[in-house]
Amino acid sequence: MAEKRDYYEVLGVSRDVSADDLKKAYRKLAVKFHPDKNPGDKTAEDKFKEIGEAYDILSDDQKRAAYDRYGHAAFAGGMGGPGAGGGGGFHDPFDIFREVFGGGGGGGSGVFESFFGGGGGGRQQRRDGPQRGSDLRYGLEISLEEAAKGCEREIEYERLNSCKTCSGSGSASGGGKKTCRTCGGVGQVISSRGFFQIQQTCPDCSGSGEVISDPCKVCSGTGRSKERTKIRVKIPAGIEDGSRLRSGGNGDYGSKGGPAGDLYIVVQIRQHEIFEREGDDLHCQMPLSFSTAALGGETTVPTLEGKATLKVPSGTQNGTTFRLRGKGIKTLGEERHGDLYVHVQIAVPTKLNAEQKAHLQAFAESFGETHSSTMEESFFEKAKKFFK
Repeated sequence: MAEKRDYYEVLGVSRDVSADDLKKAYRKLAVKFHPDKNPGDKTAEDKFKEIGEAYDILSDDQKRAAYDRYGHAAFAGGMGGPGAGGGGGFHDPFDIFREVFGGGGGGGSGVFESFFGGGGGGRQQRRDGPQRGSDLRYGLEISLEEAAKGCEREIEYERLNSCKTCSGSGSASGGGKKTCRTCGGVGQVISSRGFFQIQQTCPDCSGSGEVISDPCKVCSGTGRSKERTKIRVKIPAGIEDGSRLRSGGNGDYGSKGGPAGDLYIVVQIRQHEIFEREGDDLHCQMPLSFSTAALGGETTVPTLEGKATLKVPSGTQNGTTFRLRGKGIKTLGEERHGDLYVHVQIAVPTKLNAEQKAHLQAFAESFGETHSSTMEESFFEKAKKFFK
């Protein structure tokens, strides 16, 4: 038989290590060499047993004192060591995990749960407590005008609510619950995999420890059934496309007395025929007659609140942008508004009668050789080099 290694060396700690540091060292090694993380690795399994044995001795003050004085001899020949009293067995690794990861006292966590599918001691970990209902999502489409001014809309959707037939009990009689035979009311079952025992939630009662003998026909024993629900939703002025509004408690009803989930309304703004939104600002393309652009004057501009008058200076060119302050979208949660940007598109007439064509021709000829605009002259001056 191979000679046992020093327990302090096995755990990689000094002989004056504190209880907390000892536990941390063991935790790190136990996770590293646990068989679930090293399936089929005999070396890892042996190391896992070795560090479990070492921790069993050094974590107990009396055993540690005996080991510090006599070494491994302190536990030879039935002196109360790992092999004593149990017919040659060694410290149950499950007890170690319950101690290190918080199992035995009720409520395993962290690594212990990830390895064994739940907390430590049976009844303490029954998953029969209240469960929060699921959150729901609803897509709501509104107009740009509604987004700008704010509105109130009624929406209808389907959610799980407390079953009215059985008052949420899941039982047709209201009291038809009995102890689950599979787990004996514990809520968990234990299966063996070679050396290890795996503790899992009972598949028949889902961890509650109880089953319903006369399930409600409407909800099939779940205590919840689907129903159509209507609520009114307030849309704040200035809301942006893709924004989410939370309606607390209007999601699925919780099970076993748990709280309901929330409803999230995702707002989608329809594309507008005239305006394009950019933050709190609006943009629009507006046709402008040739005569107004040339001579100047006033024209009417559409806004989300009605009409506005725009003064057009003479000689306005195609593509000119005018800014109307405060005619955009209201800033969410504030009193200020964005601006409206009007991009001018000179409207060129496409159908002219003979008289109109004659007048336009006379107008063009009146300019003689200098009829081109300043913009045209600048462009062609720059383009000369391409025609040489």
